[in-house]
Amino acid sequence: MGDNMCCCGSADVMDQKLQEIIERYKDTNGALIPVLHEAQELYGYLPMEVQMKISEGLGITLSEIYGVVTFYTQFSLKPKGKNRISVCLGTACYVKGANHILDKLKEKLGIEVGDCTEDGKFSLDACRCIGACGLAPVMMINDDVYGRLTPDEIEGIIEKYKNRQD
Repeated sequence: MGDNMCCCGSADVMDQKLQEIIERYKDTNGALIPVLHEAQELYGYLPMEVQMKISEGLGITLSEIYGVVTFYTQFSLKPKGKNRISVCLGTACYVKGANHILDKLKEKLGIEVGDCTEDGKFSLDACRCIGACGLAPVMMINDDVYGRLTPDEIEGIIEKYKNRQD
């Protein structure tokens, strides 16, 4: 996924690439989902302006597009941070205190679930299960899994990602 509107350069270049994506799928049945996926890869999320361009280009109502974007969890209406944090709130994790992990993250980052920090370094989400129930409570930062967490560990983990250059 792209880094919040900077993966391809200027807005004009990105708009041109979006038009190319729309043109490629324009006459294809079931084009909406693939177009949304590629648009999100391009922009990092699906702002209303992008949804409007897709609506015009594919001849699909904006309300239908918005319904699809808000139904499927892989689509986002808000930008994601360079470091995407996801806290598992599935049964095993919740029982073992995942809500306390989430609260500590919200406090440390100063954001709510679904938001991105002002500097664009972190975004915070919750999920239902990542398949690591034996390590509960679990969170992921990008592709890194952290298990058997306590709220006291959160600050040190976040610090590791603050100054990363990769």
